[in-house]
Amino acid sequence: MPIPDEASLIEKLRRIEALHAGATTAGERDAAANAKQRILARLAELFTADPPVEYRFSLPDPWSRQVFNALARRYGLKPYRERGQHRQSVMLKVSKRFGDETLWPHYQAIHKELHAHLHQVTDRVIRQVLDASTGEAEEVSAKPVLGSGEKKE
Repeated sequence: MPIPDEASLIEKLRRIEALHAGATTAGERDAAANAKQRILARLAELFTADPPVEYRFSLPDPWSRQVFNALARRYGLKPYRERGQHRQSVMLKVSKRFGDETLWPHYQAIHKELHAHLHQVTDRVIRQVLDASTGEAEEVSAKPVLGSGEKKE
């Protein structure tokens, strides 16, 4: 499978944004530059009809948090963490509908693409530098545990 270059990854992420902005025609999907404005308009519309509620997102790795925080900030939202919360927690006040229908699916789509890209790059680099397979470790039968009814020889 060919490794996508950075430019094609960026284009793919722009198409994802256009899709989550509610683009319905091919022309709209291609107008990724207008996607942010459509999402902001949707957010403003939902703000009055569906008041914001506080959400806690648990994002275990720093890359996921970085993507999520950047996406939230892009749309004028202010992610935060309360004193004493784990670093993996991200709090956000957003309308339930916008969070469920736009923000979270948009984040998941971007995260999926970035993860796939990172996996391909990592695999390629390991193969070139270490000249080794990147597959999972081989599964073997477990040794019997003492006291489990098995005889030790």
